[in-house]
Amino acid sequence: MGLLIEKLKKIDIVLFICVVTLSIIGLFLIASASKSNGQMTKTVIIQSAGIILGIALCLFLAFSDYEALASHSFGLFLFNVLFLILVLVIGTGREEVGGRSWIRFAGIGIQPAEFVKIGFIISFASQLSKIQGNVNKPKNLFFCLLHIGVLVGLILLQPDAGTAIMFLAIFFGMLFFAGLSYKYIITGLAVAGASLVPLWMFVFEEYQKNRIRVFFNPELDPQHGGYHVIQSKLAVGSGGLFGKGLFNGVQTQLGYLPASHTDFIFSVAGEELGFMGCLVIVLLIMFIIGRIIYTASKADDKTGAFIAVGVASMLLAQSFENIGMTIGLTPVTGITLPFLSYGGSSVVASFMAIGLVLNVHMKNKGLNF
Repeated sequence: MGLLIEKLKKIDIVLFICVVTLSIIGLFLIASASKSNGQMTKTVIIQSAGIILGIALCLFLAFSDYEALASHSFGLFLFNVLFLILVLVIGTGREEVGGRSWIRFAGIGIQPAEFVKIGFIISFASQLSKIQGNVNKPKNLFFCLLHIGVLVGLILLQPDAGTAIMFLAIFFGMLFFAGLSYKYIITGLAVAGASLVPLWMFVFEEYQKNRIRVFFNPELDPQHGGYHVIQSKLAVGSGGLFGKGLFNGVQTQLGYLPASHTDFIFSVAGEELGFMGCLVIVLLIMFIIGRIIYTASKADDKTGAFIAVGVASMLLAQSFENIGMTIGLTPVTGITLPFLSYGGSSVVASFMAIGLVLNVHMKNKGLNF
C-alpha cells in the first residue's frame, strides 16, 4: 500500500484531471446530442463505461514500464498488422461508404485502428530511439517508411483515408522530433503534392472526392455531401457568446445536425455552450497537448520522449481536423474529437495514450511539477 501511495504522489495529477474533465464535458454534450433520437440513456451508459474502462487502463499503463513495452516493438508491429488484416477479413462499416473499419461481436463494436495508434506510437518510439542521431541515413529512413507504410496501406484498404492521415501526422511529428532533415521534409511535401492527381484518379473513392469538393463549396451538394458542413456552421454560428444552454440547441435537438454525438460534437458545444464554452474546450485541449510536449522535452530517455511526442501529435492532429471540419476549415473525414466524441474505442484509446504519458512523467524525477 505504501508503494502504491508513493507512485500516486508522482502522477501528473493536473494532466489527469484535465482529461477527465474534458471527458465529463463530452458526456454532457453527448447526452444532449442524443436526446432528440431517444438514445440518450444508451449512449450515456456506453460512453460512461468507455470512460471508466479508459481510466482503468490509463492508470494501469501509468504504473507499468513503457520501456518494457517498447522492448517488444517488433511483436507490437506484428500485432498491429494482424489486427488490421483481421478488420479486412471480418470487419464491418457504414454501407454508404463501403468501409470495413469495425469489428463487431455481441452488439459491441471495436475500431482496431484506434488501438493500433497506441501500438504504433510505442513501437515507432522504440525504433527511433535505436537510431537516434542517425535518423537521416537513407537505410534508417527506409525502415521508418516501411513501418508506417504497411499500416497506412492496410488502413487505406478499409478504406479510411481520415485515419490514415492521422497515422501520418503521428509519424511525421515523431520523425521531426527525432531530427528529420529539412531537405527530406521539403522533398516529402513535393512528393505529396505530386501524388494528389494519381490519388484522386485511382485511389480516392467517390464519397471521398465528394467530401473534398464540398469542402471548397458546400453549396454544390447542400442536401447530401455539403449538408453536414452547412448545418454545422449554422449550429456553431447560432450559439453566440454563451450558447442556448444544454438540451436547448435548435439544430441539435431537432435533429438537423447529423452525427451530432460523434463527428460533430464540437458543433453541439458551439450551439449550446457558445463561444465561451468552445473556448474553454479548446484551451483545455491546448493545455493538455502543451503539458505533454513539455513532458517530452524534459524526459530523461529518448523512448519516453518519443512516446510523449507521438501522443501529442495524435491529439493535436485529431483536434485540429475535427474542430476544423465543424467550421469548414478542413474536409469532413469522420475523425473524432478526443475525449469528447461518442465512441468507446476512441475514448479508451485516448485514455491509454495519456496513461503512457503519465508513465513517462512518473519515471523521470525531474518532471514532478
